[in-house]
Amino acid sequence: MVNAQTTAAGEETARILIEIKAVNFRPQEPYKLTAGWMSPVYIDCRKLISFLPQRRRVVELGAELLRKNVDMSKVDLVAGGETAGIPYGAWFSEALDKPMLYIRKQPKGFGRGAQIEGDMPEGSHVLLVEDLATDGGSKVNFVNAIRAGNATVTDIFVVFFYGAFPGADESMAKMGTKLHYLATWTDVLAAAEKGNYFSAEAIAGVRDFLKDPIGWSAARGGRDKL
Repeated sequence: MVNAQTTAAGEETARILIEIKAVNFRPQEPYKLTAGWMSPVYIDCRKLISFLPQRRRVVELGAELLRKNVDMSKVDLVAGGETAGIPYGAWFSEALDKPMLYIRKQPKGFGRGAQIEGDMPEGSHVLLVEDLATDGGSKVNFVNAIRAGNATVTDIFVVFFYGAFPGADESMAKMGTKLHYLATWTDVLAAAEKGNYFSAEAIAGVRDFLKDPIGWSAARGGRDKL
């Protein structure tokens, strides 16, 4: 599992997500994720849009992480991906004092037929911001759209990275990008246990999943390989 060590920022982010009920533990009735994996846990980072103090804190933590790990002097624009990444793109655009773009999953079929909305001059360096990532595969489309517009992207930020399913490192390497994130399931489990937010049975079920995510998914009718 990615990021076996917790961080203070990761645990705080996880606690915020738990307290706004964006974290769901359901080992007996698993969720099917966008990438096809079956999972006993589901994160809905979109809920954060409705909780002002909590979202401001998460953006603050994310901006601190990005300033520490990315040379922001070289970043020209912040882009959010349709749809969940659009509000995050707006928040981080403001926090980092960078102009914003948003990227459609597909070019719109009318008018200019644009896939990228906003002003992206050729040669711009873009930071892609999303709510979460499972295996990283869903980011390929957005990265390709930026590069098709003769701009560059080398860094992707998400609030939450599942850090369980294989393929993320490979996906990032193929794209020539680095994934930055605040929290993973390691942080969620640490925060959940400290706060007694979930039953011991539910936490044990999640730990079983994390020991062998592919096998766990396959045994429940989900994706079984990269």
